[in-house]
Amino acid sequence: MRISVEQMSAVPDKQANLQEITERIARAGVSGADLVVFPEAAMYPFGAGRLDTVAEPLDGPFASAVRQAAKDANLTVVLGMFRPADQVKRDGKTINRIYNTLLVAGETNAHYDKIHLYDAFGYRESDTIAPGHQEAVVKIAGVSVGLATCFDVRFPEQFVSLAFAGAQLIALPTSWNDGPGKLEQWRTVTAARALDSTCVLVSAGQARPGGAANAGPSEGPTGIGHSVVIGPDGHRLGEAGYDPASLLIDVDVDSYVTRIRKEIPVLAIRERNIT
Repeated sequence: MRISVEQMSAVPDKQANLQEITERIARAGVSGADLVVFPEAAMYPFGAGRLDTVAEPLDGPFASAVRQAAKDANLTVVLGMFRPADQVKRDGKTINRIYNTLLVAGETNAHYDKIHLYDAFGYRESDTIAPGHQEAVVKIAGVSVGLATCFDVRFPEQFVSLAFAGAQLIALPTSWNDGPGKLEQWRTVTAARALDSTCVLVSAGQARPGGAANAGPSEGPTGIGHSVVIGPDGHRLGEAGYDPASLLIDVDVDSYVTRIRKEIPVLAIRERNIT
């Protein structure tokens, strides 16, 4: 499988983001990519205003344009967007909640709503976003691909569950916030989840606003970059820096995962101990 990992910095302009997304999809198609993974919130960045005003349904113009671009490029896209969820009452106010959704567009058309919401480091995603309740594994270019989003990575049981559901590769779009120790945590948890699940882990992150020159201070879930592809043995096959970038990685997913699951049979041992 040829994988294109697209590290971009979304701006508070949905049409501008869509233009960049479709251009990157077209370039990935020329490069022969089978799977293109974009960041969480590629549609519109966190911290730039009310997300319910930009959210769209899965058959809206944003998702439809991504599907068309994926079809034209003959590949499959995994990308973070927002879609309407429900209304709730909070402190006498009506809140229009949304889903933090991964759109899968191309050979397979599906979606995944983020299950574990980012209520940490002083930020409360659950105030305005409704949690998803169903894990997702889809087939892309003959590979079973599990879906997870950003903060999900701190919950190893989800990644193990995806592997038991057949996942060989897990796509993990993120908008991981910067701050003291956050890059070290990021590198640790992504390697751990690849090892826990013995899957190839593909994570596309939002680039760091301002690039490497602004790295370090905590600024909420704006992105830290460092998109990465990690093998089922924890080996980093490619990693970006802080700035916008594209990674093009070729992985024989089936043979790689099969070999490592024989050498490090943690899933088989788990299953044996459960039964």
